[in-house]
Amino acid sequence: EVDFWIIPIIQGFVQIEELVVNYSESSDDDKSSPDTPPQEPSCVDDVHPAFLVALISRRSRHRAGMRYKRRGVDKNGNVANYVETEQLIHVHNHTLSYIQTRGSVPVFWSQVGYRYNPRPRLDKSENETVSCFRAHFEEQLKNYKKQVIINLVDQTGREKIIGDAYLKQVLLYNNANLTYVSFDFHEHW
Repeated sequence: EVDFWIIPIIQGFVQIEELVVNYSESSDDDKSSPDTPPQEPSCVDDVHPAFLVALISRRSRHRAGMRYKRRGVDKNGNVANYVETEQLIHVHNHTLSYIQTRGSVPVFWSQVGYRYNPRPRLDKSENETVSCFRAHFEEQLKNYKKQVIINLVDQTGREKIIGDAYLKQVLLYNNANLTYVSFDFHEHW
């Protein structure tokens, strides 16, 4: 009977925009030869197609917190600062959806102190982490079926310890529905 007093709140972002593509400036490949008769467009959308684009993000209520204060995974498999973002595109009566999730590396780790970029440390052993890592990805795979994991931590610097622990957990989990990709921004900068 307390539902009357409870107001559901979602921390997130929603934006919906209509985009119109103008093809008035065509490339040389699009131009027809003098022998080809001009083509009449079949409908208005072929001349200036309109797209409806929506971006929806929602942040998890589990393990939300400030950067450097809330990191890693908890005993239930919830990762810190987890966000699900869905991009929807509606065009010609078709709707396309792309979902991306992000969150902290799902191992037990932390960063102590407030100075800029404190050194990360592992807080629990590999064996203590296995069940929580598994719980996190079982939930992910239940919701999304397959996932591509993109590890963005520095692979050679001070974050290497976290990246190595992440890869080790992925290898131990050994699930065909997970694809692991390591992308180091420092290499490509």
